[in-house]
Amino acid sequence: MSDAPRTDSIPTTPQPEPTETGSIRTSTGSIRTVTGSIRTSTATGAIRTLGSNPATAPIMLHPGDAISHGRRTLYIILLGALTALGPFTIDLYLPAFPVLEQDFQTTSAAIQLTLTGTMIGFAVGQLVVGPLSDKVGRRVPLITVTALHVLASLAAAFAPDLGLLSAARVLMGIGAAAGGVVAMAIVRDLFGGRRLVVMLSRLALVSGVAPVIAPLIGSWLLTLMPWRGIFGVLAAYGVIMLLSAIIFVPETLPVARRQGGRGGATMLQRYKSVLTDRVFIGVLIIGGMSFSGLFSYLSASPFLFQETHGLDAQQYGLLFAVNSLGVVTGVQVASRLAARFGPQWVLAFSTAVLLTAGVAIIVTDQLGLGLWGTVIPLFVFMTACGFTFPNVQVLALDRHGKAAGTAASILGATNFGVAGLISPVVGWISRDAGITATTMASVMVGCATIGILSLWLIVRPRTVGMLTP
Repeated sequence: MSDAPRTDSIPTTPQPEPTETGSIRTSTGSIRTVTGSIRTSTATGAIRTLGSNPATAPIMLHPGDAISHGRRTLYIILLGALTALGPFTIDLYLPAFPVLEQDFQTTSAAIQLTLTGTMIGFAVGQLVVGPLSDKVGRRVPLITVTALHVLASLAAAFAPDLGLLSAARVLMGIGAAAGGVVAMAIVRDLFGGRRLVVMLSRLALVSGVAPVIAPLIGSWLLTLMPWRGIFGVLAAYGVIMLLSAIIFVPETLPVARRQGGRGGATMLQRYKSVLTDRVFIGVLIIGGMSFSGLFSYLSASPFLFQETHGLDAQQYGLLFAVNSLGVVTGVQVASRLAARFGPQWVLAFSTAVLLTAGVAIIVTDQLGLGLWGTVIPLFVFMTACGFTFPNVQVLALDRHGKAAGTAASILGATNFGVAGLISPVVGWISRDAGITATTMASVMVGCATIGILSLWLIVRPRTVGMLTP
């Protein structure tokens, strides 16, 4: 696999053609009159004002560099909401697990499999949507797959048995896949270098916090409606995201940069380019293990805190709200540290903290320190997750601007696919004695250990260069 730093050529925009009258003829044939300055437009909508002397104009390395602050804020809100659709789809119904177990007269392990199916569907959907968005543009896959999410959510709301509910959940996962992968690809289309760190940190904040606050919202919804109403809420959320995508989300991948035309890279070539990058493979493993540790906690927590520790649905949701503060803190601090020290060194710190916090949960549980003995190191673990997520995304996407959709899809599919396979392990090893903090944390420790080995043996932080401006 290649060790060399990867650079992406900056697509050139056709230069304006001056006319004899002082106006400018654009590449589309339209004529604009210019008085003292030249304004050029990129296909993504970014505007660059060169002024009366183009030689003194600031250099814009990426299309998003010229986008106004207000427009960037709008993108963060919309793309963040699209990114949150996946985590909300996966986690909003977690507080209803005990109720589902009673209604369908089944086991906790069988209910956990509906979560696994959703995450596997989410992973498969990303593997399709990401490369497709590199070929046909960002908007069409986003709109099509989000519409599938709405229909699948309605099917889940009316599912008469666990089998049909599980099938609907798989389709919901596929339908929710577009939001996260296309959002990351759009950000990479527009930004690079340190500004990419800032933008991706905002999305990582959403993707990190959403799984944590979703059960809180789900707990509140259960006080107002039966568990089937949660899927109705998800359908409504999907409708809002669908309309927002149609109205507000621009096409950021011009036809000239798409990979489906003559001379463009094939899907196989894009996958090969990404998967032969040693650093990408390393951070891919780190991301998958971090998400697996997080979702091991998420899938076990309804039973651990509501059945073992006796919390009701509202107290359980409050616990998640507190943990969300750790994720928020980690993401915000990590974005600043990554720009200064490099994301690879932030990962060196965060992965070590993940392991330490997981071991601490096991020790406090074995010492019989009760609920607080679990909650305090768990908060530290969640904070370390906040440090990890944005830096994984930056290292993965900064090196693959030409195949951003493919890279984002592989990253997302691995995160949720591996987590979907590993998180039920907690229920499996607890099938006889019940879920405890020790069994939950054992999986978290194993995941953190693999992440640390991947960082130092595959990524090798000293070989990774600093981010470009």
